[in-house]
Amino acid sequence: MSTTMRAAVLTEPGVLELQERPIPEIAPDEALVRVSYVGICGSDMALFQNGYIGESVVTEPMVLGHEASGVVVAVGSAVTDLSPGTRVALEPGVPCGECEFCRGGRYNLCPDVYFWASLPVVEGTFQEYVRHRASFCHPLPDSVGLLEGAMIEPLSVAFHAVDRSGVGLGASAVVLGAGCIGLLTLLTLRAAGVRDVVVVDVVDNRLDLARRLGAEVVNASTTPDLFAELTARFGYGPDAVFETAGNRVTMDQSIRIAKRGGSVTFVGYTKDGRADLNVNLLIDKELTLTTVFRYRNTYPKAIAAVAAGTIPVQDVVSAVYGLDDVQQGMDHAVHHKAEVTKCVIRIDPTA
Repeated sequence: MSTTMRAAVLTEPGVLELQERPIPEIAPDEALVRVSYVGICGSDMALFQNGYIGESVVTEPMVLGHEASGVVVAVGSAVTDLSPGTRVALEPGVPCGECEFCRGGRYNLCPDVYFWASLPVVEGTFQEYVRHRASFCHPLPDSVGLLEGAMIEPLSVAFHAVDRSGVGLGASAVVLGAGCIGLLTLLTLRAAGVRDVVVVDVVDNRLDLARRLGAEVVNASTTPDLFAELTARFGYGPDAVFETAGNRVTMDQSIRIAKRGGSVTFVGYTKDGRADLNVNLLIDKELTLTTVFRYRNTYPKAIAAVAAGTIPVQDVVSAVYGLDDVQQGMDHAVHHKAEVTKCVIRIDPTA
């Protein structure tokens, strides 16, 4: 095997450059994985387009990407449950394992997590090989393809959001935002037995896909009074609202839309970290406000749901680009958002 690989390196905002880099060396508890597919996340798009997210600024060459699948090519001397040839979904964050959050099972809150392409970490998966802690390389059954394997990461966000919300069988829900996370939240809600799901967005093609995936839809741009529209559908309002758009307006709308005594779950980030919320209404309605940060302990059950055919994650993918065309793929994802639900980069052309 060669000692070098190709990596797509962010050298300045809006510019990805294919460079030769050394193939990583692995530690005893790590695996070397040939990357197959990587989904383009909203955080990748923000870093690519702007060179920053909130107060975190890119100050050196960076490899983007964290939604990855691949095939193990080598394992460290301490690894006993993986072998070369194993197809895996890669959980991108490796926590410290020692802090109170890790010890309490909430490892997604670890302040010292090493999470691909999340500043200050500049190592990502838009490259041909990665090294990774073996325990965070989750084997894929034969019924789950490598493209689906790359979708386990955003699906895990949806799983964690639905789990945190407490919504369940027979309930009703509204999802604000029909991007990748919104659509996967819809699919997860349906799989969880939620009775009625309405997806709200302003882009017709995204709403068309949400309808095909089993939701009722509302185009907010052509609906004069969203609250009145949803009240007519749900009476006092839905049991649960999921804000996945990361929009100041829809965050406040979530509080207005939700049924008294219901729940609101914030999944999306705003551009600057700010939102103006009607806190008095939140209190008056005695809503449960829940936030979601990534996920924890979700990969095995998300993989099982995809393997069983319960959640067709591949239906959310709108375009696949090769590594040679990664610049084009990122440009398309950033500048044609109305056409995109999920762009994916195929790193390995044989995958």
